[in-house]
Amino acid sequence: MSDIRVKICGLRTVADVAAVAAAGAAYAGFVFFAKSPRHLTIDSARELALAAPVGLAKVALTVDADDATLDAIVAAVPLDMLQLHGHESPDRVAEIRSRYGLPVMKAVGVADEGDLAALFDYTLVADQILIDAKPPKDAVLPGGNGLSFDWRLVAQRRWLRPWMLAGGLTAENVAEAIRLTNARQVDVSSGVESAPGVKDAARIAAFVQAAR
Repeated sequence: MSDIRVKICGLRTVADVAAVAAAGAAYAGFVFFAKSPRHLTIDSARELALAAPVGLAKVALTVDADDATLDAIVAAVPLDMLQLHGHESPDRVAEIRSRYGLPVMKAVGVADEGDLAALFDYTLVADQILIDAKPPKDAVLPGGNGLSFDWRLVAQRRWLRPWMLAGGLTAENVAEAIRLTNARQVDVSSGVESAPGVKDAARIAAFVQAAR
């Protein structure tokens, strides 16, 4: 079996969690961002997290959340990791990691080689890095837009921390993305949906299979 670890983000139902677990994904992502079609209330996220089997890492995605918001999420939802998908500075990442005692993954948007410089600063304070396509300036969502970037920008590079490739991945292109970049972890959201925010169990299974 391949050692590629897959994260399926934006789960909204217990059935989604079951499909992700059955497919053999490593991470289940829960979105806390009101503008997203994948947004969850804290109560809904708790229900999903409690339904997750042992071994499936539960990740909370937040966007420039303040301490009060994070306090409420962490207090109610059993989590394994926090994913910061906004404009959090390296200092803020370190502060969150210290405050909650949970591993932190920082998402960094990439459009060209100039965007790679920020990755180093975040590798000093985060446990993992998620390299995503940089959203358009007028985008409502910081991620989950189904956009990819030139994977050659990160091809065969090495970072100080484990990293995950995201942005426009589907069952049809994930194997090529892994081959080009040598990524050992991949993240998908819209690429396994039948409509915005609606996960498709067959597409989830096909994506995980293709990644391996």
